[in-house]
Amino acid sequence: MKEHSSLQKENADANINVKEELDKYLVYWKWILFSILICLMLAVVYLRFAIPLYKASSTILVKDERKGALQSELTAFSDLGLTTGLKSNVDNEIEIIKSRTVVEKAIKKLGFNISYYAYARVKEVEMYEDKPFEFVFFNENQKFYESGKIFEMKLLNATDFQLFKDDKSLGIHKFGESIKLLDSDLVVYNKHQNVFYKDKSNDYKVTVNSLKNVVQRYKGKLSIAPISKNSSVVELAITDPIKEKAEDFINSIVEIYNQDAIDDKKFISEKTQNFIQDRLKIISVELGDVEKNAEQYKKYNNVTDIVSEAGLYIQNSALFEKELIETETQLRVVASMQDFMNKKKKDDLVPTNILPGDASSLSLIMQHNELVLQRNRLVKDGTINNPVIQNIDSKIDETNKNINESISRLKASLTIKRNDLQQQDNSLRGKISQIPTQEREFRVIDRQQKIKESLYLYLLQKREEIAISLAVTAPNSKLIDSALANNKPVSPVKNMVYLIALAFGILLPIGIIYVSQLLDTKIKSRQDIEGKTSIPFLGDVPKSDAHEELISTNSRSSTAEAIRIVRTNLEFLLANVVQDKAKTIFVTSTIPKEGKTFMAINLASTIALSGKKVLLIGLDIRNPKLDEYVKLPSKGLTNYLSKSNEDIEDYIIKNEGFEQFYILPSGVIPPNPVDLLMNDKLTVLFDSLKQQYDYIVVDTAPVSLVTDTLLIAKNADAFIYVMRANYLDKRFVKVAESFYKERKLPNMAIVLNDTNWGKTYGYGYGYGYGYGYGYGYGQEVKKESWFKNFLKKFSKS
Repeated sequence: MKEHSSLQKENADANINVKEELDKYLVYWKWILFSILICLMLAVVYLRFAIPLYKASSTILVKDERKGALQSELTAFSDLGLTTGLKSNVDNEIEIIKSRTVVEKAIKKLGFNISYYAYARVKEVEMYEDKPFEFVFFNENQKFYESGKIFEMKLLNATDFQLFKDDKSLGIHKFGESIKLLDSDLVVYNKHQNVFYKDKSNDYKVTVNSLKNVVQRYKGKLSIAPISKNSSVVELAITDPIKEKAEDFINSIVEIYNQDAIDDKKFISEKTQNFIQDRLKIISVELGDVEKNAEQYKKYNNVTDIVSEAGLYIQNSALFEKELIETETQLRVVASMQDFMNKKKKDDLVPTNILPGDASSLSLIMQHNELVLQRNRLVKDGTINNPVIQNIDSKIDETNKNINESISRLKASLTIKRNDLQQQDNSLRGKISQIPTQEREFRVIDRQQKIKESLYLYLLQKREEIAISLAVTAPNSKLIDSALANNKPVSPVKNMVYLIALAFGILLPIGIIYVSQLLDTKIKSRQDIEGKTSIPFLGDVPKSDAHEELISTNSRSSTAEAIRIVRTNLEFLLANVVQDKAKTIFVTSTIPKEGKTFMAINLASTIALSGKKVLLIGLDIRNPKLDEYVKLPSKGLTNYLSKSNEDIEDYIIKNEGFEQFYILPSGVIPPNPVDLLMNDKLTVLFDSLKQQYDYIVVDTAPVSLVTDTLLIAKNADAFIYVMRANYLDKRFVKVAESFYKERKLPNMAIVLNDTNWGKTYGYGYGYGYGYGYGYGYGQEVKKESWFKNFLKKFSKS
């Protein structure tokens, strides 16, 4: 429950603090309202003369990771790895689009470095599509684009005009006539047949701006950004006073960007094509030389196809080897048959199937075997001497001779055949042994031929691909939406301008007030005191319109009411004072001119008006100020203290207009004020006076400058410590706090003097001790403004 109450209290304090902070500024509501009105008027003037800006935008699709720049043209060599690392992205293309080169080409193409203006009543109006004529410069030198020029043109009629440059006349010329300038030649063309108007101004202004500056300005205005993070769609936007001009610029930027990309691709494609063509010529010559070397090598080595011929050689060699083996076998068979014929008997038969492929020998053997079989039959039946047998024996011998001759011939034939086969086999073996060397040597020639041939065919293929690429070169971007400007200007926005003017009108005076309060270290209100000291606060007294006027019974001003409140609050401080003695009240301050004398005399008069017998003593003997409020004699307290055997009653006077108000003047300013104040005679005097009066109010010296007040402080029942608002530095509050804590000034309380309640509390009323007058207890003097006073004086004069 306690925590809840504490929280509510903190919230209430916070609300009070917010209100106090608002009151600090709301008290100046007239200045804030005046500032708002001025700012709104300036906003109206600004909107009247400000040049509206229109935004034109276009969207394009940029090829992300496209084969751009070199890659797009060298795609023919992608299989060779020549395009590695040449990929582009949207960020790179954005920088290319926004480059100075592209912007400068667009400026030159559109002629934006030349501006045309028509003179209006208030301001110059730029013309673009509606311009009645056009300046065309040619034969420009380098200086033409570096410096700006201003031409003024006055149409004299439909065909003649007078031209001025830098306020110097260049003569009267006709449309289409060449005009010689220092850095170029100029021709002015009329875009309409009737460019002369009788009912309006025919004066125009043409500015030729530095190309560098124009490019830089448009480059700064051009904004390019992707629609989203993961999108390749890019938006181009620019703001310009002329919608058509912004649209043409955006469209030209896109067109030039795509054309530059196409030109770059074509340029490199043509370079690539020329390179391929040159290489084809060289490769063609080299390929012809290699083919001739292959032809000569085959002719020299009597070969057509080494591989096929090598197979044929090996096949023939195998056949020869087989025949050679068969021939050797046959020779051995013939040799065995020949040996058999030499060893056989007459009655032995000769084998018929041993000798291969010899018909004559086989026929003879058959005859021989028939004869032997015939003889063997006859021998069984007869004798060897039988003539028939002898005749058969002679035939057998002749047949044996013929068989031997036939075998010898067969042997000789087989021997020749064997030798031929052996010779042919050796020849083939020699050729086969040469095949690896020939194959190695020819492979070198063949490899060069194949390399040159494949490179030649490859270049022919790529030449056709490059030719196709040149014919169908595509741009780097695709136009999605052409440039279009909004009909509603993006700047200035009326509502925003008024809102800014309103905010500035509010914040400017508030800022000035805040800075002034931040730099101002003077005490403004009781809040500046209460938070920094523990001294009781009696009240605050507003600024008095009549500084030297004393409070009377009829006084109804806020100052009078505030002092009456201070008097009432003062009674609580004096509650413990002995009843049969006067209540002694000392009034002091930190430094001079804080109004302690004003407070002392008006407090005394207020108490006196209540029927109390009051004595006002002027104890600021160094700088007495009481005589500024009432007429006083020159002699007073100092005269009494410096002399002996003097009666104090001789120096006390009664104030006119009051029944119980008496004053003891300070007297002459002494040379030794401290000595006088330290005199015991002063203490005795106070004891005596306390027996005679109900209240004693003492005007003392400031405590921070001299010790006079501290010397006599023991005689006081209470101290009113006066602090003047808008005068005393806040740091001096520590001085009063030190006196209070050290008890050097007994029963001490603070009164804040010369406050402005209207500014301090706002809306004309206060709170705390000073609220009373705002509810009818006081009566404010109405002040007229300086403007009304001026009007009255002016009317009187």
